[in-house]
Amino acid sequence: MMRVLSVATRPLLLLATLGLSACSMWPVNQGKTSDAAFADYSTRFVQDLMAHNPDWAIYAGLYDQAEQLSVPDAAGRAEDVAFINKHLAALQQFDAAALPADQRVDHEMIRRYLEGQRWRAQVLRKWQWDPSQYNVANGFALLLDTDYAPEDERLRTISIRLTHIPDYYAAAQANITQPTREHVQLAIQQNTGALSVFDESLEQRIDDSGLSVDEKAQMKTHLIAARVAIQDYIAWLSELEPTLTPDNSRDFRLGAELYEPLFTHQIQSGYPSARALYERAIDEKERLHTKMTAQAKILWPKLFGERPLPDDRVQMIGEVIAELSKTHASIDSFVGEVRRQIRELEAFVLEKQLVDMDPDKPLVVRETPPYQRGVAIASIDAPGPFNPDARTYYNVTPLDRFTAEQAESFLREYNHWVLQVLNIHEAIPGHYTQLIHANRSPSKIKSLLGNGAMIEGWAVYSERMMLENGWGMDAPEMWLLYGKWNLRVVCNTILDYGVHVLGMSEAEALDLLMREAFQTETEARGKWRRVQLTQVQLTSYFSGYAEIYDFREQLRREKGEDFDLRRFHNQFLSYGSAPVGLIKQLMREDG
Repeated sequence: MMRVLSVATRPLLLLATLGLSACSMWPVNQGKTSDAAFADYSTRFVQDLMAHNPDWAIYAGLYDQAEQLSVPDAAGRAEDVAFINKHLAALQQFDAAALPADQRVDHEMIRRYLEGQRWRAQVLRKWQWDPSQYNVANGFALLLDTDYAPEDERLRTISIRLTHIPDYYAAAQANITQPTREHVQLAIQQNTGALSVFDESLEQRIDDSGLSVDEKAQMKTHLIAARVAIQDYIAWLSELEPTLTPDNSRDFRLGAELYEPLFTHQIQSGYPSARALYERAIDEKERLHTKMTAQAKILWPKLFGERPLPDDRVQMIGEVIAELSKTHASIDSFVGEVRRQIRELEAFVLEKQLVDMDPDKPLVVRETPPYQRGVAIASIDAPGPFNPDARTYYNVTPLDRFTAEQAESFLREYNHWVLQVLNIHEAIPGHYTQLIHANRSPSKIKSLLGNGAMIEGWAVYSERMMLENGWGMDAPEMWLLYGKWNLRVVCNTILDYGVHVLGMSEAEALDLLMREAFQTETEARGKWRRVQLTQVQLTSYFSGYAEIYDFREQLRREKGEDFDLRRFHNQFLSYGSAPVGLIKQLMREDG
């Protein structure tokens, strides 16, 4: 599964490093009913949050303060905590139990969000040990790529915003204390990619603009200073990286003391603990192996004739998968094949009436921008709830960075069948479809404070749902390769908990991924890299998927013939990106 660079998930990563001004308190009742008072409060909360977070506001589709760039210094962190504490106090003025169900969920989401961000800032403290979270490229790229205003006006905004970059990277450098070596290496890679946003093409846009001669000269001066600041940060990290040893750097493994509370704050799962989810994943791996054994036995004679079956079921499954994986796109046709499948997936969803789509918001497939490369091969860039008509991009990383051997390994991993499941997950009816529905939600809270486990869980759920409804024509090849893909979800949880809490070694991780999950070496080593760079996020896929699927099946049993799959999907997605447990509450109350 791929990292989603959506508006709904970005704030969870950003706010810990952004400066927030302390807000003044306001009376929340003023003679109004509790629901009217909370409606006023939630509106003001969103306005206040965006006003104090011009960076986040850009992702959400607001551009009034786009010329500002929050500097992640100590003063900003102090204002951040003050802001959080004041809003937690404001929430206490409401009796949540007395609020209507929809507002009660918003109240709960705000509380969870604020408490989680305070814990991240004061306890997790990634701002100290993860230099990769300091990267200005995304905001500038959005301003350049989004036609929210005429080109000249946007360039003037960017010119002012550029002036803050030197202070931004100076603060970032001052923050870093005993970083992990792995995050230093990622920061070097991604900030090197960030320079592409500020390269000669931007100079050409300045030259071609209607700015005055003085404005053009001034903007180029700002641009040069910004490049120097980024290059200095890269140079500083490059000098730091070889000096890092186990004695003067942080271990990338989080440890149980931090992992369990991060799981609670980030995943907001229906499972009581990360350990409980890990144990469910172990059981699910066994279930998948059993089903895949039956499917592989069906395919064995077709692929290998009368050759005897291996005694080891894992070996047998692996050999069938390896043979099927030889059918794949070429290096040159990979991105084009993604574009072709997107059209077919959309037609299938509409024909089967599985979930509502929006023909006015087409998906744009593009090569992943350089500043986003290094973690995921594919991702979605979705517009924010304040600018829902902006383009949605499906980023697909081209294979030109691979050697011929690496490319072949990658293409076997994303073979003819697996590539279909990937596109279901990332695009239709996965992330792209879900985020369009989320932006329609009347509650900005549910969109802005989106839950990653719900977002990823929906994408994983949609994979199985599509096959259940006939995608792939119920072929054993499709189901077997789906099982292989679904093992990724399950093993993501086993890997993440195993590495960060149980101390799983690289050799053990690669054995899990390559032997038991049937991944190629290129894919397995990529996942090993990812688990070193992220924490808990890899569990979001299985957690959300299991909760959504179990809830659907429970409703199907309860309603019998009255259960309508399309209605279930549309209703489930109508609540924005709220945690699955809270959506379940709302669907139960709404009927």
